[in-house]
Amino acid sequence: MAALDDWRVLQQPYYAPQGDEVALFQAAYAARLPVMVKGPTGCGKSRFVEFMAWKLGRPLVTVACNEDMTAADLVGRFLLEPGGTRWQDGPLTVAARHGAICYLDEVVEARQDTTVVIHPLTDHRRTLPLDKKGELVRAHPDFQLVISYNPGYQSLMKDLKTSTRQRFTALDFDYPVAALEAEIVATETGLPRAQASALVEVAAAARRLKGHGLDEGISTRLLVYAAQLIAQGVAPRQACRMAMVRPITDDADIRDTLDHAIDAVLP
Repeated sequence: MAALDDWRVLQQPYYAPQGDEVALFQAAYAARLPVMVKGPTGCGKSRFVEFMAWKLGRPLVTVACNEDMTAADLVGRFLLEPGGTRWQDGPLTVAARHGAICYLDEVVEARQDTTVVIHPLTDHRRTLPLDKKGELVRAHPDFQLVISYNPGYQSLMKDLKTSTRQRFTALDFDYPVAALEAEIVATETGLPRAQASALVEVAAAARRLKGHGLDEGISTRLLVYAAQLIAQGVAPRQACRMAMVRPITDDADIRDTLDHAIDAVLP
């Protein structure tokens, strides 16, 4: 439909499966079950959802959740115009009305009183009440709701309510095993496989420090950034420090530890 033209994934995104997640997501979509994708920052959650939208041939409406997001930002609001008021659907309503996959990225960043509006869409009702408009939107048969979040950042203030969790099926993600991660970096950037493997080795050293001075390890995304800098002519060690170490910590001791790992692994 024309309403979803801007949301279509026109080219196949590169995605390397880690297990049976593709088949499991396809089964969930066939049953129109909502899916929760959990995993650390930069491990490929959003790329996976984009890939699945392409594979299923469905438009993908993505919402980057944040603490200032209101229910109206999701469902819609009346807009004032010279001739009066006009209702404008929000992204969740557009997806539900026209049959897209709606992806709420990092959903725990949104307030709980905002995310509660998704509840009627995640059970047998598959409806979305637009209270301000006095309309009940019945979800299109092709509609599916997908959410993601990083369990590593859970807290009492930022966590999903049990009543929300139990409305979703769930897939756990983690960083790929070393050989697959090196393949991903090499394929994404054209970096020689040996150099990609060296970047992965540095990342492994950082990930072992999680919980011992680091909140999060070096993500696959940051490995790709480092490889892209190398492709631009930046020296490998300098690229690693810029893309893989400096973004994740300001602690001088941890920086020194990771810098030593870079020097030991890279020529």
